[in-house]
Amino acid sequence: MRLPKMNVRKILKIYQTLLNKRPYLVQAVQTGTLMGAGDFISQTVIEKKSVKYVDYKRTLRFSSIGFFVGGPALRAWYGFLNKYIGSKGKAVAIKKVFVDQFIFAPTFLLFILASVGIMQGKALENIENDIKYNYLDVLKTNYYIWPLVQIINFYYVPLQYQVLIVQTVALFWNTYLSWKTNRNGLIQ
Repeated sequence: MRLPKMNVRKILKIYQTLLNKRPYLVQAVQTGTLMGAGDFISQTVIEKKSVKYVDYKRTLRFSSIGFFVGGPALRAWYGFLNKYIGSKGKAVAIKKVFVDQFIFAPTFLLFILASVGIMQGKALENIENDIKYNYLDVLKTNYYIWPLVQIINFYYVPLQYQVLIVQTVALFWNTYLSWKTNRNGLIQ
């Protein structure tokens, strides 16, 4: 059986239609998918597990953070920034990056670290220790990557595509976060 040939324009048109009709759902699905992909890459490339030994429950847990919280939260956050800071211009983009990196990023990273610990079934004390061990390092790494990405995103990219752009870059970021939050040396 031969699959129908779909061109990129048609796929983008379908994506645009779905994004306009159901922005939160589309962005939840893409964020969850890319967070799951980041975990899978972490396990297979960084941790060097064969596909046979991938912890798919771990991948599903990490993906669910993106689906249930990450995608919807990013969509709402970018809408908030657009509404209260603006949507065009260099000064607006710089203000958005500043607010994003000093309010959203520290809060959301803390949430991710806590969520991963909870989903791993760790005791509260161990989650707190993991956060103490990882949080500043993850936040510092965030500041090396995300301000530049976000200045480009906020200046050049229309609101409806901002989560997609961020999540495309975040595939690599999610790989790092998954590795960082699942290292064997951490308290279990």
